[in-house]
Amino acid sequence: MPTPDPHAWPFLQGGGAMAALMAAFEWESTALGPMAQWPAHVCTATALMLRSQVPIVMLWGPPGVMVYNDAYAVFAGQRHPRLLGSNVREGWAEVADFNDNVMRTCLAGGTLHYRDQELTLVRHGRAEQVWMDLDYSPMLDDAGMPAGVMAVVLETTAKVHAERALVQERESLRRLFQQAPSFMAMLEGPEHRIVMANPNYLRLVDHRPVLGRTVAEALPDAVAQGYLALLDQVMRSGEPYHARGSRYAVQATPGGPVHDRYVDFVFQPIRDGSDAVSGVFVEGVDVTDRMLSVQRSEALIALTDALRPLDDSVDIGYIAARIVGETLGVSRVGYGGIVPEADTLHVVRDWVAPGVQTLAGVLQLREFGSFIDSLKDDRTIRIADVREDARTAPAAAALEQRHARSFVNVPVLEQGRLVALFYVNHADVRDWSPEEVAFIREVADRTRTATERVRAEAAVRESEARLREANESLEAKVQARTRELMDLEATLRQSQKTEAIGQLTGGIAHDFNNLLGSMGSSLQILERRLLIGKTENAARYIGMAQDAVRRAASLTQRLLAFSRRQTLDPKPMNVNRLVAGMEEMVRRSMGPAVQVEVVGAGGLWPTLVDGPQLENAVLNLCINARDAMAPDGGRLTIETANKWLDERAAMERDLPPGQYISVCVTDTGCGMAPEIVARIFDPFFTTKPMGQGTGLGLSMVYGFVRQSGGQVRAYSEVGRGTTMCLYLPRYMGEMGEDEAPGAVAAGAVEPERSDGEVVLVVEDEAIIRMLIAEMLEESGYRVLTAADGPAALQVLLSDARIDLLLSDVGLPGGLNGRQVADAARVQRPALKVLFITGYAENAAIGNGLLAPGMQVITKPFDIAALAAKVRDMVEQ
Repeated sequence: MPTPDPHAWPFLQGGGAMAALMAAFEWESTALGPMAQWPAHVCTATALMLRSQVPIVMLWGPPGVMVYNDAYAVFAGQRHPRLLGSNVREGWAEVADFNDNVMRTCLAGGTLHYRDQELTLVRHGRAEQVWMDLDYSPMLDDAGMPAGVMAVVLETTAKVHAERALVQERESLRRLFQQAPSFMAMLEGPEHRIVMANPNYLRLVDHRPVLGRTVAEALPDAVAQGYLALLDQVMRSGEPYHARGSRYAVQATPGGPVHDRYVDFVFQPIRDGSDAVSGVFVEGVDVTDRMLSVQRSEALIALTDALRPLDDSVDIGYIAARIVGETLGVSRVGYGGIVPEADTLHVVRDWVAPGVQTLAGVLQLREFGSFIDSLKDDRTIRIADVREDARTAPAAAALEQRHARSFVNVPVLEQGRLVALFYVNHADVRDWSPEEVAFIREVADRTRTATERVRAEAAVRESEARLREANESLEAKVQARTRELMDLEATLRQSQKTEAIGQLTGGIAHDFNNLLGSMGSSLQILERRLLIGKTENAARYIGMAQDAVRRAASLTQRLLAFSRRQTLDPKPMNVNRLVAGMEEMVRRSMGPAVQVEVVGAGGLWPTLVDGPQLENAVLNLCINARDAMAPDGGRLTIETANKWLDERAAMERDLPPGQYISVCVTDTGCGMAPEIVARIFDPFFTTKPMGQGTGLGLSMVYGFVRQSGGQVRAYSEVGRGTTMCLYLPRYMGEMGEDEAPGAVAAGAVEPERSDGEVVLVVEDEAIIRMLIAEMLEESGYRVLTAADGPAALQVLLSDARIDLLLSDVGLPGGLNGRQVADAARVQRPALKVLFITGYAENAAIGNGLLAPGMQVITKPFDIAALAAKVRDMVEQ
């Protein structure tokens, strides 16, 4: 019988829990035999094993009888203590083949070592994958022969999982690096060796072999442009370097073609474990398209300024050609007349790049291809390679000889007849982008308008000269010449007006085309889905169209504000209270990087102003200030004050002398140069990147303040900041009660049903008239309709009951909405009137001032908002 007390066996003493289990175990049933008969080498090895903190199991004899320590018992899990004294093949049956190999090898005197060996074991009632470091060595008996195997077992499952997770994380980071929309590269060491580069970086450098090479070896063009010096600076200082819109002239091969790219980028130092700079991370975005768009916009502005004083059509054509040539970097640009019967182009002067011959003189266009036929059909010609286009391939050699491997031709027609041509030639193959073609067409249109103006001015001067030479005694002749002069002057004014309107409507058309595109696309998709019975997401597409409608309405209101013809609702206003009410909204809009300070003057005078419009104006100035301080932030101050303007101060501000209040917004941003300040109130002028501003914000502020009898002034210093001040006249009358803010929003709850009141709807647009009538009838009103002023007045002068007149302002038939309302109030003095207006109709409704019982709502409006407004007016 075994002795359960481990103290009976000296070699078991200090062996932990396993010593007690071994003392109590019936070893007689194993190949080892009773413990009292264990040889000395078994006892010695057991004593050493039990005292080890490392998981160890001994496999004795050919069967591999298992004897192990406490650490191995933990490793064995629920298989312990059944493993004690068992043969290893039966104890770990799931890895019997593996252990058979161990026993054969070690009992033959060999050793085995495994690192991160993967096995599938059942330790907790289920199979699980585990990884282990395993070391097997033979244990010798007293005769020096292998009698067993000692196995040191260290589980590395957690380590393997961690390493694999790290590998997966690195692979994810590698994929992110490769798929990033920006360009990225990793440079190592003071020589800036390129060890990583994603596809966008390789695309930027024209797919040159850069990996493993230094910047100096791989990118000599970048070195010549100072980028290597910047990298050296980052390595020395440990400070990142940022750049925006930086030009990089890419030249893949020495002496080869150069392609200008513009990039926003950062050189970020990389630090090692000792905090020393070991490399540089390069990351950025190719903004070439944005920069080229800005260049084209600036070129159009420069063109307008350059053409304005010119009075010679040849000079106009040359200036326009030079601006296009320098902006697009082409070989030749010109503007010439066409004799369509002879198919000849007559050029007096064109702009050419160095080494390119001029086309001045007369050219027979048929000698260079058949594209003249397309020009006569008023089609712009865009050819990327004259060798590949069927219209020019037969004459490609002649065109290339004249440095015209690719070209764009814009025809100028008068009364359907080709009379002139604006041409752009390039000596190399060039894939003209739609933006470039649109830019060329715009310049061609402006050139044509300017030449027409010059022609009209010349005709006026000629007519004036003939008139001075005419015989003053011949009254009839003088009158005829005078009429001719007046006609020519009208033509001149119309030409100048067309030129100005063309510039304004170009910007308006761009924004409205975008909005109409959004509406049209959303409704087309919705229509297509409804036709096939798919109604899910219908609300989403309707919402997209409604959002475009709201943005179009906002743009219209800005244009009306700029023209100073918007409908205002001025009320006596405490501006300090208005500013305090919007302070929290301003703080949220500014973000954490901008410190906002509000300084309200004590005893601030009231002013008569439209509160919501003033709030919009102040918020507009704050947002502009925030953008001027980006990305580093700064301080924004909103300050109010009372101002006495004497004759001199008032003259400086283009105001009558008197008492005013001022609202000033000051920032610590980048500031503006004087030439920029002089233009900030021009419509569609913006200093923001393409797509980040309409150029109508400050125009709207200016128009609103001027319409309110005030003035706007800007004070700015480059690098120091800007102050924008609104001056509004002091209100000397009584202050009324503050109106609670709020308005009926889109999607508001429908008003309660009426009690059969009668509403007369006057609207010349049939669809709008029908929709308003249906909405009112659904709300319980009786509705009468009229399509023009006379028809409405006929109803109003009858005995019919009418509780509310709902009328558009602009009506056909000789009477506008205000005239109809005034005429009706002669017989119905208490008649309530709600005007609808969609454009500048203030003259018709009294310069924006409405009589009591009259209100106005602006198109486009939300149906729920209109219903709520009708209900409010009827119940008053």
